[in-house]
This record gives sequence, C-alpha cells and structure tokens, in this order.
Amino acid sequence: MKNQLNRRDWLKSTFTLTTGFAMTSTLASELMASPMSKAEELFIQDHTKFPVLAKLNFNENPYGPSDKAKQAILESLPQSNRYAVQELDELKVLLAKKEGVTPDHIHIGAGSGDILCQTGVAFGLEGGSVMSAFPTFPLLMNFAELFKTTWHKVNLNNQLEHDYEAMALAIKNDTRLIFICNPNNPSGTLVDPYKVRTFCEEVSKRVPVYADEAYLEFLEPAQQISMVDLVKKNMNVIVSRTFSKIHGLAGLRVGYIIAKPEIINRIANYQHDIPVSTGSIAAAKACLQDEDFIKLTRTKNRAARSILTNYLEQKGISYGKTYTNFVFFPAPKAGNMILIKMEEKGYLMRIWDYQDREWCRVSIGTLEEMKGFVKAFDEVIG
Repeated sequence: MKNQLNRRDWLKSTFTLTTGFAMTSTLASELMASPMSKAEELFIQDHTKFPVLAKLNFNENPYGPSDKAKQAILESLPQSNRYAVQELDELKVLLAKKEGVTPDHIHIGAGSGDILCQTGVAFGLEGGSVMSAFPTFPLLMNFAELFKTTWHKVNLNNQLEHDYEAMALAIKNDTRLIFICNPNNPSGTLVDPYKVRTFCEEVSKRVPVYADEAYLEFLEPAQQISMVDLVKKNMNVIVSRTFSKIHGLAGLRVGYIIAKPEIINRIANYQHDIPVSTGSIAAAKACLQDEDFIKLTRTKNRAARSILTNYLEQKGISYGKTYTNFVFFPAPKAGNMILIKMEEKGYLMRIWDYQDREWCRVSIGTLEEMKGFVKAFDEVIG
C-alpha cells in the first residue's frame, strides 16, 4: 500500500525533526549543511563567544543583496499586507522562461533547502534507500532517513570529486533516488558536465536523479552547463537552484527546482502554505535581471579565494580544486583547537569528519576578510 502523509502528519514530522536538532545542536547541524563533526560538537558545547570579524562557515555571499534587490524589496512593502499568491505565480513564469520550460515544470520553496526536505519526504516514504556521494550537502538524505529510508554513501575519489562510475555500480534494487551536487559542497570540486550528463541520462532510466546546482553560477558563463536540458527531454531528472549563493539572498530564502510536472506535483505535495514572502519574491525577480552583480560577485570571489589557495600552496597543504565560494582541505591541527582559536580571533569556519580525519571548510569572504583569515590561521596552526 502506498504511503501517504496528510497535512497534520507532515507538520508533526517537521516539528519532530527540527526540535530534535534544536535539543542537540540548536539547529546548527542542519543549517551548516553537514553531519556535525566531533570537533564541532565539542566546540558548541564548550566555546565562549567572541566578536565576529568574518562568518566563513555558511558559504554566504558577503556582497549581497544587490542594490537592485534592495530597491525591489522596498518597492514591494506596500503590498506586504497581501498573501503573495499572484507574485509567486509571476516568479514561476519568469523562472520557466529563464529555464526554457513551462511553469508546470517549476516548484519554488523557501530556499533550496526547503525543497530538499520536501523531496526527502516524497521519496523517503517509499522506504528502500537513497544514494549520494560523500561528503556532500546532506539535507535531502537526512529527511529521507527520518522516514526509515537508508542512506547509501559513495566516497569521493582521490581528487575529492564525485566518483560517477562507483555510484553507477552502487545502485541497488531498492534505490529510490540519487542525489548529486556539481560543483560539490563541501569539496568545491567540479566534474566534467558531459560526464555528469551521461550519468544522468543512463541512470535516470532506472532511478530519478536530483542534481543540485546551487553553486553553478560561480563558474564562468561558458562553463555553466546545466542538466535542465534533460528535464526538457522528459527524463527523471530534478535540477535544483537557489538565490542564496551568488545572488546573496540567503536570509530571504528563495530556491526552486525544475522537473517534469508529475515529479513537481509529487514533491510539492509536502509543501505547506505559501513558502516565500512578497519581499523575497521581489528581490528574486530583480536578481534575474542583474547580470552585473553576478559578474561582480564572481570576480571578487575569485580574487578573494586566491588569497586562501595561494596560502595553502605555500604551506604545502593540499585542497580540493574549487570552483565555488569555499575551500576544503585537511586540518593541519586538531579541529576543535582550530575552531576555538579561530573564533577567539574573530573567524568562524567549519570542520568536517571524512575518512577518519578532520577537514577544514572555509567560505570565501571579502578580500580583506581573507587576508585577515590567512594571517590568523597561520598563527593558530604555527
């Protein structure tokens, strides 16, 4: 018999998950987009707060929202007494035009994380298993596990990239969904999109593939090869996008997916009420027309990122070849010590557990923030 959740059950399950996080780690594990490392668990329990100079732990855009987005928010305020039903439909039409699909192929949520949760429920209710590379953005799989689905993980290769050959071989009879992320979070690495496309084309004949493209726009335009074309061919591929990263709207929460209508309807069934505010929709609309800000962010991010990667090369510390606004590298000292000492100096960052060792993930801030980070980090590990 097919599993179904009614609205009350869905709200209850959501409350259970979020309060569980709140009791154990004040929601940090979910918000920081990874299973919390042992170092971070100790850090949250024992640390003393210091003034923050740079938040380099959430992969946020330090330059946004853009002026156009801010102006659009201000202009939307007089309509804020009304539910954003029409505005949401208008944004859906604009996104459909951008992606070359119909509005029925678009589903909008409160950030891409919102839709990842809905997808985790929609596929997790089937039981069986979901699969992804590891480490990667885990939210979909976390929600699927809540509904007794097993999460099968396939380690990244030696270059910290998705191993698509190994993933194809790891598909099981009970695999319900495969999650991929290109460029990947936390490693920042990019796999040849034509290789990814071949994987999606073949695998989606057997199992739906969820392709997270949250960081695609940090690539130069010629490199931004999406899997949306596969959706247009009516394949079982779901493509995820967000306004939280390059557009700088992380606090306003707007994301969307592109998929064939029957998949959209299946996932949207687990969304409750109107997910995005009038101001957020106005900002997202403005961002779609703001290529100058995207280019500015990309340029500044590349320059600031080089401060960190140059430092790591000088120190002989390897790192994932990153195309994003973060860098992933082995922790040269104990992770908990790094977190504590760096916070004392005003810098927040991440520590991940992977293959029995600790890894640093550092988001890219402004040029001055990265100069300060490198100086502080060198003092801490020296």
